[in-house]
Amino acid sequence: MAKKITPYHDSKLTKKQQVSDMFDEISGGYDNLNRVISLGMDQSWRRKVIARIISTQPDKVLDVATGTGDLAISLAEHGLTNIIGVDLSQGMLSIAEKKIKEKKLEDKIAVQVGDSEDLPFEDSSFDAICVAFGVRNFENLKKGLAEIYRVLKPGGLFIVLETAVPQKFPLKQGYAIYTKFILPTIGKLFSKDRRAYSYLSESASHFPCGAAFNKILKEVGFTGVKDKPQTMGVASIYEGSK
Repeated sequence: MAKKITPYHDSKLTKKQQVSDMFDEISGGYDNLNRVISLGMDQSWRRKVIARIISTQPDKVLDVATGTGDLAISLAEHGLTNIIGVDLSQGMLSIAEKKIKEKKLEDKIAVQVGDSEDLPFEDSSFDAICVAFGVRNFENLKKGLAEIYRVLKPGGLFIVLETAVPQKFPLKQGYAIYTKFILPTIGKLFSKDRRAYSYLSESASHFPCGAAFNKILKEVGFTGVKDKPQTMGVASIYEGSK
C-alpha cells in the first residue's frame, strides 16, 4: 500500500481537511510561488492542456481542484463559456473569484467549494474535466477519479496535469535535492507555513506517476489512456476518455 502523505503529520484531521487548511493558509502567495518553483514552465504545460481541451469543442467543462482559477480563466479567455471550478479551499476560491471578477468573466465561470470524492453534479454532466496539480491531494485517489468518471459524459475528455519525478541521472538526483531542501526554503519566503511546501514536494515524490497512474485510470474505467512527460519528466499530462 502506498504511503499516505499529509501536510501536517502530527494532525488528527483527515487528509482532505488538512489540505483545505493548508491551501487556505498559503493561498495569498500561491500563484507567485508556482511561477518561481517551476521557473515559469507551468505556464507552457497549462497551454498544452488548454489546447487539448479546446480541440474537443466542449460545451461544459469542470475544473477540479481549481485553486485560484488559473486554468478555468484561461479556458474562458480562449472562448469557452460554461466552466465550473470546484476546490476544497475557500481561501483559494476567494482569490479565484476576485480574479474572475477583475477579468469580467463571471458569466463564463462559476466556482464553488467541492470535494472530488463527492462531486455535487449529476451523472454525465460535463464534456471535459481537467485537474491541474490536484490529483495528488486527493485523500482517496481512486474514489476521486471514479467520481470524475461518473460526471463525465460518454466520449468526454479527462485530462490531468501533474508533477512527476524524473527518472534519468543526473536530473533525478538533482530533483531530489531541489524538492527536499530548496523548495521548502523558497516556500517559506511566500508563507510562514514551511510544512505546506514540504508536503507539496513530498506528495509529488510519492505520487504514482507515469505507467502507475495510467493503470489506475484504466482500473477506474477510462479508455484511450496515455501520458506525455513534460520538460525532461518533471511533469506529465495524462488523458483518458469515457
